[in-house]
Amino acid sequence: MARYVFKLPDVGEGSAEAELTAWHVAVGDRIEEDQPLADVTTDKAVVEIPSPVGGTVVSLHGNAGDKIPVGSELAVIETEGQTAAAESASAQTAAAQTARPEKAPVLRAAPAVRAAPAVRQRARTLGVELQLVKGSGPEGRVMHSDLDAYLRPQAAARAAAPARNPEAAEDRVEEQRIVGVRRRIAERMQDAKRRIPHFSYVEEVDVTALEALRAELNRAHAGARPKLTPLAFVMRGVVRALAAHPQLNARFDDEHGVLRRHSAVHLGVATHTPHGLVVPVVRDAHRLGLWECAAEASRLAAIAREGKATRDELSGSTLTITSLGPLGGIASTPVINYPEVAIVGVNRIVERPVVREGAVAIRKMMNLSSSFDHRVVDGWNAAEFVQAIRRQLEQPALLFVP
Repeated sequence: MARYVFKLPDVGEGSAEAELTAWHVAVGDRIEEDQPLADVTTDKAVVEIPSPVGGTVVSLHGNAGDKIPVGSELAVIETEGQTAAAESASAQTAAAQTARPEKAPVLRAAPAVRAAPAVRQRARTLGVELQLVKGSGPEGRVMHSDLDAYLRPQAAARAAAPARNPEAAEDRVEEQRIVGVRRRIAERMQDAKRRIPHFSYVEEVDVTALEALRAELNRAHAGARPKLTPLAFVMRGVVRALAAHPQLNARFDDEHGVLRRHSAVHLGVATHTPHGLVVPVVRDAHRLGLWECAAEASRLAAIAREGKATRDELSGSTLTITSLGPLGGIASTPVINYPEVAIVGVNRIVERPVVREGAVAIRKMMNLSSSFDHRVVDGWNAAEFVQAIRRQLEQPALLFVP
């Protein structure tokens, strides 16, 4: 018998640390080689760490939400047949090669006692800490009957308690630790607001002609081409506006005082997923036509929601578009996707009366709510940029003119 000390490998981004998101095993569990051991979160993805060896888990180090330095002790596994030194050399290499990005998992707390997965799930549902339950199974394993015995006195106490007025309900406070992808989002938002002096500019756009064109194009090409959404037209409008305002297609390295303007347009498209807000990137958007923009944005949104987007598909944007679709509201103040210098927010389309040439007409109106980094973007330049987008959307034929 030998004990192998498993240390957190470099998960492929050169990060000095990663956040421990969840354990898949508990102390005392018998595990196989390549069995999922733990999930960790980096800046770009959730990574599943497999066990490089088989054996029995002796100890686990860290709780969900802890930041673990690369190279620090993660788990100790009792193995058979090899010496710890030989295992350590081969297993660390294997772990670095096999750590793989996965769909963000459902967070699971690591029990401190032995129990079958069904018993652990039932305990979580009931809100029972397994450490408090005395196990009657082999080697102290907690059984369903042990849970029943533990809960019986509490059920009796509740039954004996006097009836309460249902309208006088207790105030129950549930604490939820912010970990994983949600924690990364919080840190990035806080960092962006702290570092960037935002200013916002809101302009209304008459999209009546655009919506009529969109409906006709979708009807004419139904089944043959991707369905066009307003986002595809906004993407094309932003790309064409950036051609005249290249200073907005940039990333600001404020630590070194360097503004890097890009000739290629890589559009970030803020996407809501079950795991939180992510920003997949439409590469080389300046080379894509209307339907290509629609297809690529749809593809990226789908894999982002499934948690399957790669690191390359989630990084490197030069300007971001954000939209809440029909929930877009009247106006918003979007947070810039640091280190970019601008973000364009799309609000919902509504019909309302508008005065045109001295007469009241019902038009389809949409607001653009955009934010800019005031350190490198002046208000006048920001307004010109948004007005350029507006012209493209109000006269959608311009989107097709070379």
